[in-house]
Amino acid sequence: MTTKHQVSPPRGGDTALATHRWRATPWLFLLPGLAVVVLLVLVPFVNTLRLAFTDSMLLRPGDFVGLDNFRRMFDDERFGTALLNSSLYVVCVVPFMVGLPLVLASLLSGAGRLMGFFRTTMYLPVIMSPVIVGLIWTNLLDKQGLVNELLGTLKVVAQPVPFLTDRWLLLFSAMFVTVWTGLGYYMVIYLAALANIDPSLYDAAAMDGAGPVRTFLNVTVPGVRSTMALIGVLSSVAAFRVFGEIYVLTDGTGGVGGGDLTMTMLIQREGTGLQARTGYAGAISLVMSVILGALLIAQLVMQRKQRTF
Repeated sequence: MTTKHQVSPPRGGDTALATHRWRATPWLFLLPGLAVVVLLVLVPFVNTLRLAFTDSMLLRPGDFVGLDNFRRMFDDERFGTALLNSSLYVVCVVPFMVGLPLVLASLLSGAGRLMGFFRTTMYLPVIMSPVIVGLIWTNLLDKQGLVNELLGTLKVVAQPVPFLTDRWLLLFSAMFVTVWTGLGYYMVIYLAALANIDPSLYDAAAMDGAGPVRTFLNVTVPGVRSTMALIGVLSSVAAFRVFGEIYVLTDGTGGVGGGDLTMTMLIQREGTGLQARTGYAGAISLVMSVILGALLIAQLVMQRKQRTF
């Protein structure tokens, strides 16, 4: 005679406890990341927001001064120079960052060891330290550097070009270094996007007699349009926050008379040292955050409008 074991149904309390544990499990996985975001992003941002309305210095907490830091900022000639330089950086660098890596990715998207060699070569500047990159180009662009020696040998110029002493030449030289450094990074992003384009579209374009340029404009560009918008956003933020290239090329001085200061360099100059005005630096940081936020919103709106057409 067999004995049947009756399984009693789970009690209501056990079911509720198991459901509660199941709902809490995802948060346990998210907790380390959330802790990092709170400690390294949210807390510093709140502290910067607090400092922006005080006359705090490095060795003194400071008192609440309202909008005095912002009034001082807009009367500060250095702030106007830094804002102009950072804005010019965005206007000049972003189009090259969006277009040139796409051309490179299209040329180097094929298989083979030679293509892999060229892709690796283009990516090398990305993994190099900004300081090393700056030192390389400082030596190349010096009055007695390789570039001036080559121009002089070819009789292109009679006198050395002041790449590192003229305000505008130094700024555009730093832009060139930024583009040279970032090409490989954005090229890799485009390579991933190109892999998702349906090959039959290229076959159809070839059957219609489309050449390389027409195929690039009518097949490749529409296929990576969303990626172009993403790179536009990323490169805009990076260009407005430029620091390393200008800092190294100017040896930390910001150019002759500080004419090549950028927003991040001004924040670094005001927020470091024994006489650091951390309250004023916090106000500049807050304005910079607002400008970047407005820039991102504008680009997202433009991207949405392009999708509707």
